[in-house]
Amino acid sequence: MISVLPARSAEDFETMAGLCRKLAQWDVDASAPHGISAADVRALFQPEKSGPQLAAQFGAPDAMALIARSGGLPAGCLAFGPFGEGAVELHKFFVDASFRGQGIGRALIGATLAQIEQSSARTVLIHTSFYMSSAVAVYEAFGFRPCARFRDTPAHVRHTDVFLSRAI
Repeated sequence: MISVLPARSAEDFETMAGLCRKLAQWDVDASAPHGISAADVRALFQPEKSGPQLAAQFGAPDAMALIARSGGLPAGCLAFGPFGEGAVELHKFFVDASFRGQGIGRALIGATLAQIEQSSARTVLIHTSFYMSSAVAVYEAFGFRPCARFRDTPAHVRHTDVFLSRAI
């Protein structure tokens, strides 16, 4: 059984930190064939954050982190935080390899969008990479579409950028 609940406790945020470390390593491995160094991935997209740092970022009133569990085990995570007036941005979307193909990603997106719908945000933004094709497919299944670049990235990584948005 899949459950998706907001991260609330120190233990929850430590669990999320562990999932984020796995996401960072996956991103390092997946980006290498596209000419992006591990140092760039970690500096630009996946900086290591501790549980308390994640709690500070995603425990704020206008942000949230959610953790998916399957059979009680941590299976994935997704977070959102403010991005300008009336918008939020999704961050840290990850499903552990041992749980992929079980609907965890869809459960995370659905639960996250339900939380965002309760806020004042009217737009959801995503900055991802084309090689994260499974994530992009899930986003598109939930109505996200390509949008204008809303963040500048260094020229040597720009070829991997994908910007998506969806109205609430």
